[in-house]
Amino acid sequence: MPRFFIDTEPLGDTYTITGADAVHIGRSLRMRIGDELTLCRRGTEYLCRIEGFTTDTVTVEIMSAQPSANEPSLGLTVYQALPKSDKAEFIIQKCTELGASELVFFESKRCVAHLTDPDKKLIRYERIALEAAKQSGRGLVPQVRYIPDMAGAVRELVTHETPLLCYEKDGARLSDVAVTSDTAVMIGSEGGFDPEEADLAAQMGAKPIWLGNRILRCETAPVAVTAILMHIFGDI
Repeated sequence: MPRFFIDTEPLGDTYTITGADAVHIGRSLRMRIGDELTLCRRGTEYLCRIEGFTTDTVTVEIMSAQPSANEPSLGLTVYQALPKSDKAEFIIQKCTELGASELVFFESKRCVAHLTDPDKKLIRYERIALEAAKQSGRGLVPQVRYIPDMAGAVRELVTHETPLLCYEKDGARLSDVAVTSDTAVMIGSEGGFDPEEADLAAQMGAKPIWLGNRILRCETAPVAVTAILMHIFGDI
């Protein structure tokens, strides 16, 4: 069944779809009055039946609403030091498919890449998250944000109930971590973290974790960590 993400919560028994989604429903999918589709909003799914069309709108009847069965019970925020080239896009796509609820990019001392126009780049990142959420049947689209410095990212990280820091030189095994429903993990770029940065994060409350003797690429680590945490919490 076709799925569409909406920006506003439905009020009442009907909802009007506008913009590109409305055009896609009528012209590309060639759906008709009486056909059913699903609208998704922040983890809630609305089963709908098409009532009518105009040139650029689709009106649907909302038949039922329920929490998305595809959304994990683990709320996971991934803080990722900005990687080179298109690795950020790969990370967004795969972490979205695995169930991350938010992705936050930031710049650390060893980052080679820098965002010169964050607003423009975030538009593309959000589109990638949207397409990955559609493809994987998510009930919400993970938010993608940018923080210019690591100190600001760490201050946010430690507000989560379980704040984790991936660090190859120290830490508990990830499989031994007591994961809670509000977990966040911070991962370095290609060069990892400067020791002073890792020490500061630990002093502020981040819990160092160790991923084994093998050194993972910066685009591999967030995908592996997301999958492991989802498994630990029973969502995979």
